[in-house]
Amino acid sequence: MLRTEWRHLTAINRSDRDWRMPFAAALATGLPLLIGAGLDRLDFGLVASFGGLVFLYTTNTPLHHRMVLLMAAAFGMTASFALGAMSRIHPPLAVLALAAVATLVTMVCRYYRVGPPGSLFFIMVAAIGAYSPMTLPQLPQQTGLVALGALLACIVAFFHSLAELRRKPPAPVPPRPPATFDFVILDSVIIGVCVGAALAIAQALQLERPYWVPVSCLAVIQGASLRAAWTRHVQRIVGTGVGLLLCWGLLVLPLEKWSIGLLMMALVFVIETLVVRHYGLATVFITPLTILFAEAATLGHGAPDAVMQARFIDTLLGCVVGLAGAVCLHNAGFREVLGRLLRRLLPARLRAKAQGTGVPPGTAG
Repeated sequence: MLRTEWRHLTAINRSDRDWRMPFAAALATGLPLLIGAGLDRLDFGLVASFGGLVFLYTTNTPLHHRMVLLMAAAFGMTASFALGAMSRIHPPLAVLALAAVATLVTMVCRYYRVGPPGSLFFIMVAAIGAYSPMTLPQLPQQTGLVALGALLACIVAFFHSLAELRRKPPAPVPPRPPATFDFVILDSVIIGVCVGAALAIAQALQLERPYWVPVSCLAVIQGASLRAAWTRHVQRIVGTGVGLLLCWGLLVLPLEKWSIGLLMMALVFVIETLVVRHYGLATVFITPLTILFAEAATLGHGAPDAVMQARFIDTLLGCVVGLAGAVCLHNAGFREVLGRLLRRLLPARLRAKAQGTGVPPGTAG
């Protein structure tokens, strides 16, 4: 059993991803940082770099299809940040807002069969927006920065796609399978409730940076099976622990605005090279990247040890909640009970359509 577990945790996946895609991803997320450094407004560059995450939704389909998908993702990223930030009107609303965003975004991603990273970055941006140090009058400005970053990511993706399509033909647009009630609605509701519960627990424990708890929860619960969720649970905790050591070493360096931008671009390049091969190894570099995303604008004004300790606690708590949610997500009895309750909420016409459209447990991710 231990040998089998070790093989699952250490297996390296094969990938045909070459260096060009990680390099373009680093440009999409790093150019806003360099522009912000040039304008002496690194804080603006950090907010705009959230929009740069849109590049990660680039597919290998024909140009017209991938650009439409990217523009839709750009709108979704901007809207997610705005909805999260608007919950600052009344802090307890953050739990309901994030649960609603997680549910709706997951439904859309599942209905249109959006591949990895799926709903993860939309919800991450919404969570960070809910706890960003800004006032409500700054909301339009901050949302506009995210939109500009997403626009820049679409431009980078366009030129990257032109170069890629010259080297190899695109894959055909895959036909979209019929949307089932269980896969689109039931699973999304479970995921949304778990994400909201993770944030509620973080708030109840009065964690200083609670936004990372629901993100870690979502990263685990999105596993395609309970086995995949458990593997991600362990890989994320171990990878975060090692990543915090790496982060401590990086924060010891004399970082300034230009070196922060270049360092974050290097981290994105390494992450996008590794994440398709081994999630745990990628998490080692994801940890310092996310800490820089959240703390770079105030780097040097706080104790890095406190930040790293908080991040490990956030990750551990989020992974535990995510694993509990994955148990519910892949439990046939729980799905049957909750599915009946949700179907009763549907109008009669839609309820008749939803009958008999279940997805067997284990395929929910």
